[in-house]
Amino acid sequence: MQTQNDTRGPAIAVAAVWALAVVGAVIVLALAFGGTEQWFGESGPLGVYDALGVVFAASVLGALLAQLMTRRPQGFVVRASASIGGAAVVLGVAAAIVAPTVVS
Repeated sequence: MQTQNDTRGPAIAVAAVWALAVVGAVIVLALAFGGTEQWFGESGPLGVYDALGVVFAASVLGALLAQLMTRRPQGFVVRASASIGGAAVVLGVAAAIVAPTVVS
């Protein structure tokens, strides 16, 4: 018999990765619209996408770690894919939002 914590753990891990992506995207967007001129040593306007790439990499690592921490092998690929796919959607929206600052 599974307890309630056993069934909610994987879903919480997926939501935690999405939250990590949202927090990272908000920080990058705030800095981009705040007038940050330099990202990771790059002074060009496309440096903000480097920062979003770092947030995505952290989300991927976080997804894999979070799913390994659930200690449930059943459905690992589905949960990891949902975590990474959700983070990709969040960061894709952030990239679209920041596009006007890159063009101008």
